[in-house]
Amino acid sequence: MNQYEHKAWTLREGFFKGTIISIGQTPDGYLWLGTEFGLLHFDGVRSVPWQPPAGEHLPDSFIRSLLAARDGRLWIGTNKGLASWKDGKLTHYPELAGWSVQDLLEDREGTVWAGVYGNPNGRLCAIESGRVKCYGEDGSLGHGVSSLYEGSRGDLWAGATTGLWRWKPGPPKLYPMEDPVQALTEGDNGGSLIATHLGITQLVDGKAKAFPLPGPGRQVNPRALLRDRDGGLWIGTQNGGLVHVHHGRTDAFARSDGLSGDLARTLFEDREGNIWVVTSDGLDRFRDFAISTISVKQGLSNGTVVSVLAASDGSVWLGTVDGLNRWNGGQVKIYRRRSSGLPDDNVESLFQDGGGRIWVSMRRGIAYFRSGRFIPMSGVPAGQVFSKAGDGAGNLWISSQESGLFHLLEGNVVEQIPWTRLGRVFWADAILYDPLQGGLWLGFHDGGVAYFKDGQVRASYATADGLGEGRVSDLQLDRDGTLWAATEGGLSRVKNGRVATLSSKNGLPCDTVHWVMEDDDHSFWLYTVCGLVRIARTELEAWASTSKHTIQVVVFDNSEGVRSRSITSGYSPSVAKSADGKLWFLPNDGVSVVDPRHLPFNKLPPPVHIEQITADRKTYDASSKLRLPPLVRDLEIDYTALSLVAPEKNRFKYKLEGYDRDWQEAANRRQAFYTNLSPRNYRFRVIASNNSGVWNEAGASFDFSVAPAYYQNTWFRLSCGAAFLALLGGLYQLRLRYLKHEFNVRLEARVGERTRIARDFHDTLLQSFHGVLLMLSVVAHRIKDSPEAKEQLESIVQQARKAVTEGRDAVQGLRSSTLVANDLAQAITTFGEGLATDQNAGTSPDFHVRVEGASRDLPPLIRDEVYRIAGEALRNAFRHAQAKRVEMDLHYDRRQLRLRIRDDGKGIDPQVLGAGGRPGHHGLPGMRERAELVGGQLAVWSEPDTGTEIELTIPAAIAYAKASVARHSTASGQASD
Repeated sequence: MNQYEHKAWTLREGFFKGTIISIGQTPDGYLWLGTEFGLLHFDGVRSVPWQPPAGEHLPDSFIRSLLAARDGRLWIGTNKGLASWKDGKLTHYPELAGWSVQDLLEDREGTVWAGVYGNPNGRLCAIESGRVKCYGEDGSLGHGVSSLYEGSRGDLWAGATTGLWRWKPGPPKLYPMEDPVQALTEGDNGGSLIATHLGITQLVDGKAKAFPLPGPGRQVNPRALLRDRDGGLWIGTQNGGLVHVHHGRTDAFARSDGLSGDLARTLFEDREGNIWVVTSDGLDRFRDFAISTISVKQGLSNGTVVSVLAASDGSVWLGTVDGLNRWNGGQVKIYRRRSSGLPDDNVESLFQDGGGRIWVSMRRGIAYFRSGRFIPMSGVPAGQVFSKAGDGAGNLWISSQESGLFHLLEGNVVEQIPWTRLGRVFWADAILYDPLQGGLWLGFHDGGVAYFKDGQVRASYATADGLGEGRVSDLQLDRDGTLWAATEGGLSRVKNGRVATLSSKNGLPCDTVHWVMEDDDHSFWLYTVCGLVRIARTELEAWASTSKHTIQVVVFDNSEGVRSRSITSGYSPSVAKSADGKLWFLPNDGVSVVDPRHLPFNKLPPPVHIEQITADRKTYDASSKLRLPPLVRDLEIDYTALSLVAPEKNRFKYKLEGYDRDWQEAANRRQAFYTNLSPRNYRFRVIASNNSGVWNEAGASFDFSVAPAYYQNTWFRLSCGAAFLALLGGLYQLRLRYLKHEFNVRLEARVGERTRIARDFHDTLLQSFHGVLLMLSVVAHRIKDSPEAKEQLESIVQQARKAVTEGRDAVQGLRSSTLVANDLAQAITTFGEGLATDQNAGTSPDFHVRVEGASRDLPPLIRDEVYRIAGEALRNAFRHAQAKRVEMDLHYDRRQLRLRIRDDGKGIDPQVLGAGGRPGHHGLPGMRERAELVGGQLAVWSEPDTGTEIELTIPAAIAYAKASVARHSTASGQASD
């Protein structure tokens, strides 16, 4: 029993409420527990009370019996009736109301049988297609039926207070018993085993005979019986815990061994082969380990085993601190100093030579086994011997801590080599003979490996060469001569003088390796401080070809029966491979055994279930199309996977479609958490794997949604968007009106100023010029004698008249537009062509005009100012820039009016450009003033010898605002000459 993995859940730990009475498992994987206070479902980690649908209830809260039928229906027998549960519906059976349902069974035909206790007479009832038919009204069953069983041949047995009934096939037949039947199961020969208060009997040829348990003096008071799928017999007793019978051996497991209670009332085997035991104080689970351990309970003389040797005859020799043990076919024979001639009872290292002799070293000497006795050997001083090695020619090497390396031939010492001669301070923990090269490999206690041959060290390797650091505890040779060394820094490989070390950097679970062994299928096994590791040969070959390769390994830890060790004894061998291919190695207590070809593998993908959702501390069933309230802040989703072998090794991945981009690794956590989910539809999916890494890829899923708050609805968002756009439109209109107002204020001031200047110019300066002309005319009339003076005076008069005409034209220009038509591009083009014509032939630059966009009518004032800015820029380009090419771009855009003039002339002096113009000149300052007047921006770029570019931009809201500006232009145009 101690070779099974055992786990107990006890009442005193508060894991269950009330004593468990019955147990069952539905096809969905849940384990159902019937207690005195109701029904629980259990996933191996959590037990959750089951609640019937609202408004419904079970016949009674005391659950006597449970049955999970093949169609998924759960039958629930209570103290006061029977019910069944399937597809969310609870069904009652009035025919059994008020009766105590003690046991339930489904036969191979699908009929459900109920063993019922009643007063004064019990019943045996058959339920088929919802119809109930009961037997025993005549009192033939006594107070009732307590146990039911169907044999392998389809015969139905019922244990009643009146005896054992063979109910079918054929007419019912009674086999009287001295005591009421407690439990039934099948015997080894196909007969029935019957448990009563008096013990276990077997029905053979219609007669009850005693069924003695293997082992002397075994007496039990049975309460429950179970025959498992491997043929083992489990017996739950009234006060002695659990008894197990297997392969002719009987042993017990009681509260003192860790069982939750000594009263084992119910036994159950689940779909994965786990054995469940319901006791008076809790629930226990037993399952097979992948690695079993043989200890004192299996007959070893002592649990401290320091060396193990698989002999050629199939036996396994174990060196302990209290004698030498020989295991053969499950039987243990112990050799000690007084009985067998061993020099000492404290055995250290073991070795079998080519002649089949077993060599044993102890502190007081060395002996070999022959003809059933141990013969001491002389020549090697007493002391610690850690390792031995030999060839088939009678040579034997012994590594002694104190005395060095001894070479023996046919049992006689021929050479002693001190460790100092090998250049070492510490001894060799591991030595290994190399049959391909004929030398000896040595692995040292303080690290390093050496190859010794013909009295000399031929090669040595240390950490600096790539060997794993620390102690070398084991050496193994491949078929091709590759040496493998187990070190504290990993598994080192030495081949053709090249060293590489496999460590946690390449995929090992940890670095310290105690030993290495190749099994019959050529996989490598490593015993490390964090468990037993299996590596496929192909993985090692891939790593050997490229040291950066990360290997894939299988790790067996304590959940598989591996007992890890931080340090080993140092005596060899520490691992052995027996003739049947099993590997024997040494944990802290006893010897562990693993069969590489018969490892338990859980092939059943675990059923996956989503149990419930908790949103802001309110719990909901995981039903499809669940709609959660608005503004959910904290969301918790509980899920589970129903593999009960090792629930702690189940692994989960989940994904919330609509939120997660990829699967989330949850390890063995059974909850998913989300915060502040947006209102929308979601689908939650979860998949899981069992302890053997078999995944249920389909998993489980459910759909739900988060309702939006009023301000998260589409109509609300659209309304807010429309309101925001309306607000932007209103702000834009306000800004436009403000710009228009500011522009009109400046425009009115400018128009008023120009009107005043025109009026003053007309009323004062021009009138004065007229007076001067009249006076000059009078003088010219009086000068008659000097023709030359008269001619000069008339010339002066003509110039004055011309000045007056130009003055009138200037006054007219102040009052009205310069351009007759509203085609700005044409006007500027004509102006530029006129400048080009005035230039001397050969010095006039090429002039190009480009207009983009549809021509727009501009307010007269803006049109005139743009024209004057362009004229000033063109005059500068034609007359002063010495340019070869002048370009003008006029762009009518929805957002702005843009004028750009470029030339490739000599440019503007950077100092002049930086000062904003040349002192005493008004070209650039005047252009900027005109730009500001019309609400535009003027930018000037110039580089010496590369040309000048002038750009004017006016916002469309100003440039194209015709109505307001036209009003001012018309008003100014009404001024009289």
